[in-house]
Amino acid sequence: MQNQYDNLMQEQNYRSIDDFEGYSPMEMHSLLYDAFGEDSPIQLQKLNADDYAEIPILNLVRYITDLIAEAGELKLTNRGFLPTRVVAEVYHQGFLREGFVEYRRRKALREIDVKSVHLGRILGEISGIVKKRYNKLSMTKKGEKITTDNFSLLKHLLKVYCTKFNWAYLDGFGDDRIGQVGFGFSLVLLSKYGDKKRIDTFYSEKYFKAFPKLIMYIREPRYETIERHVSRCYSLRTFDRFMYYFGLIKIEQEKVFDSDKLIEKTKIFDRFITCRPHFPWSYAMRGDVLN
Repeated sequence: MQNQYDNLMQEQNYRSIDDFEGYSPMEMHSLLYDAFGEDSPIQLQKLNADDYAEIPILNLVRYITDLIAEAGELKLTNRGFLPTRVVAEVYHQGFLREGFVEYRRRKALREIDVKSVHLGRILGEISGIVKKRYNKLSMTKKGEKITTDNFSLLKHLLKVYCTKFNWAYLDGFGDDRIGQVGFGFSLVLLSKYGDKKRIDTFYSEKYFKAFPKLIMYIREPRYETIERHVSRCYSLRTFDRFMYYFGLIKIEQEKVFDSDKLIEKTKIFDRFITCRPHFPWSYAMRGDVLN
């Protein structure tokens, strides 16, 4: 009797679920809690040497760490930010463009005004690549080693961004977990559907179908429906601030507030990320392994 019960539970855990794009509860558990682990449907691959130049946040962080390494240490402002001259130098390399900066009237660029540079500095610290001591930034031993290899640096930054950095920090949508919870599932969606341009709501609808409870505790917004609110939140965090920064997607959007956003994956996506399909229960029970 116990064996029959155990087999039934195993079968339920490995069954394909439509709302999970055919993945099982066990596979979704991996995507949620260990998206880059050995048992996850997602696996990362080494890129060609030239591909790394197409990843904005990687090159932005590397530029900052190169400045620190060359100087030995980089003194911060009294409030703990990068000096305006450094912010301007990093931004004008053109890794990532920001509308607020492009059309600003103020000449000096503060770190808190440039989200991409601010993020790059934060990622350097929370990833352990650089350390802050006596209001100065310097390279760590770990940083000196990992920055010699683009693949190691990219993997590390990706994992830190997805699991340690708070995605809600860079926007005004509130301190919730939309987008960051289930980021692995979003990568699966882009792997599966990103070959052609699709409107961003195509993905947000599938995301909230898989994770409906994320909407339950969102307060009703004043000027739009709650569905539109959470969709815009998901799109900003997942596409503008995550996948675009890591060179995984192209975004097309008219320069009009709240206009439709078209999403398409880049060649880098498929070279860097592979997503295996659902692993059938019968194979899992036999202990078969997909490579």
